[in-house]
Amino acid sequence: MKKFSGIDLHSNNSVVVVSDEVDHIVYQRRLPNDALQIRAALAPHREELEGVVIEATYNWYWLVDALLADGYHVHLANPAAIRQYEGLKYSGDFTDAAHLAQLLRLGLLPEGYIYPADGRQVRDLARKRMQLVQCRTAQILAIGNLFARHTGSQMHGPQVKRLDGAQVSRFGFAPDVTLAIRANLAVLGTLQQQIEIIEKRLMQQVKLNPDYALLNTVPGIGPVLATTIMLETGTISRFATVGHFSSYCRSVGSRRESNSRKKGEGNTKNGNRYLAWAFVEAANFAIRTCPQARRFYERKKRMRNGIVAIKALAHKLARACYHMLREHKPFETVRCFG
Repeated sequence: MKKFSGIDLHSNNSVVVVSDEVDHIVYQRRLPNDALQIRAALAPHREELEGVVIEATYNWYWLVDALLADGYHVHLANPAAIRQYEGLKYSGDFTDAAHLAQLLRLGLLPEGYIYPADGRQVRDLARKRMQLVQCRTAQILAIGNLFARHTGSQMHGPQVKRLDGAQVSRFGFAPDVTLAIRANLAVLGTLQQQIEIIEKRLMQQVKLNPDYALLNTVPGIGPVLATTIMLETGTISRFATVGHFSSYCRSVGSRRESNSRKKGEGNTKNGNRYLAWAFVEAANFAIRTCPQARRFYERKKRMRNGIVAIKALAHKLARACYHMLREHKPFETVRCFG
């Protein structure tokens, strides 16, 4: 008899349910987040299990990797695309886990992509770099704000980055203000050091990848953006069409219509926020270096506005990258912009 398992994963426990071909529950239990205990619970049903569904929460890596290592057919459920009947009298963790198993049995499970573990580590390191860069920017802005507050003058980012303790002392600020600026500078220096270490490691990991070289041929895309796009995209073949990839990059609109009239918007946050950021950044750089990209931007800007124009250019670049990665060909300006 075929069996199906659903696991409702939480921060400190997991609800494991195993059901049969007629959705009869043959096992259910709440277990701590311990791979050994969950593997032991599934072991008696292993030969009959068609698959195990795990909800894609923030902490799924450890469980998915453990079950894949055991040879289970693991599926990652996309919680944003799963909706149970709202008229249910009762729902809870056990019914949620059973519903995941039922969706797998029916072939209706909306699945997420299980990024291979080796590539996932490098991708997460790139995300860590982005987090540290954002923290570094916060320190730069804080120093600039303190300087403006006490002098009425502006100090821009490049000037802040060149500051040292001696220069801060010469400003002649009150001791507490000087201490605050020195604290920001100390954090800024540490962040810069760690960012450089991470960037060196990332370059070692990606520089020999042919996709990285291809992406660097796109106007507006340099080493940092090429690394982000390559790692966040993963295997390009997982996107059936260029439209699927563009949607994943959040470069297409979200709209709900009825009788040809707009009735609202869907989930605009569906997709990958890192790719969305990367292609918008690429669009902003492209209009400075590529005349064709600049003309495309200016035309769209006249029709709508600057924000829409940048998003349209980001969409254009995302589509170009999709075809480049699928066909293993460098960027062609004429093919992209006509």
